[in-house]
Amino acid sequence: MTRRVDSDLLLVGSLPVDSTDEGFRAGAALFGDRVAALPDGESGARGGWVGYDRVTLLEPHPDITVLEPSPSPTGRARHAYDTARLTVADGVETLRFDSWPRIAETLESWERFRTLRDEGVIPPHLRFQVGLPFPSSVFTGAFKDAYARNWAIVGPALEDLWLRSLDELLAVIPARDLAVQWDLAYETQDLEGVIAWTEGDAWDRFAGPWSRLAPRVPEDVLMGLHLCYGTFPEWPMYEARDMGLIVRMANHAVAHAGRPLDWVHLAGPRYLRSEEDAFVAPLADLDAPDTRVFLGIVLPLDGEAGLRRRHTTASRHLADFGVAMYCGMGRQRGEDPAATMRDHAATVAAVLG
Repeated sequence: MTRRVDSDLLLVGSLPVDSTDEGFRAGAALFGDRVAALPDGESGARGGWVGYDRVTLLEPHPDITVLEPSPSPTGRARHAYDTARLTVADGVETLRFDSWPRIAETLESWERFRTLRDEGVIPPHLRFQVGLPFPSSVFTGAFKDAYARNWAIVGPALEDLWLRSLDELLAVIPARDLAVQWDLAYETQDLEGVIAWTEGDAWDRFAGPWSRLAPRVPEDVLMGLHLCYGTFPEWPMYEARDMGLIVRMANHAVAHAGRPLDWVHLAGPRYLRSEEDAFVAPLADLDAPDTRVFLGIVLPLDGEAGLRRRHTTASRHLADFGVAMYCGMGRQRGEDPAATMRDHAATVAAVLG
């Protein structure tokens, strides 16, 4: 099969912008000639990633009880233990979510994308990129009590909602204009065994939903997978010993997607491990010949020099790959967010040409 994505840069999703319009305009101007699809920047409340879904989807549900609100003085969690604690109400065995607020905002962004593309602001070859957090990432950050019981009830309900939401997106957005990226962060830490409150089969919480959700994305839609360890609030919540786990997850995702997996994003090392072959050596085991690989090795901490070091190290173990930020840029705004994006573009251009 011919690889359908061959760009040298991926915008993971969030950007340091204050509006959808700003995200599209800045993204198109700075990165339009380097990416295959353009996200809206996930501005506003969606900048809190799954925190947005906790507040808009989980907490308002009548069958879910807030055991303890977030202790954050701003209402926006600063770390994993700073989120509200939720549980399924006593006596509830099944529940259903009527709609996903994230989808309504996404469809509004699509209308803006289409308008700006018609006006020539967004290049005609770019697709509209939609980032969808995976069910267990939405769940795990909120349900820290009776984890297994709550997952058995909430997990299937989230999966059902995700499937209906895909249909909702495709009823409005032409498949040829759409790129869907599944965003996973809590799953990696769950599998590393570093989340204190999870229990049961962590692999099934990743592989089970993947085998049911990924094949439901029509083949005319580009589909990607983002694997990292989260930036909550800014830098990785956990640094793995090497890339072995996310390579294993990527291989499984490619083999069980039920359709082409067009790209996979793998979070790279922090700056102090830029030249550590042992960290990136598992890339040699990646089995994804028709999937574009993007390594999250661009870090604002060390700019061009750091990207060169990590690119050189990774190239000894993987011959062909694009690059991206470790995660989204939305929580790494810097003192001047516009300069943060310009620097990102300049860094990539300096190293990749």
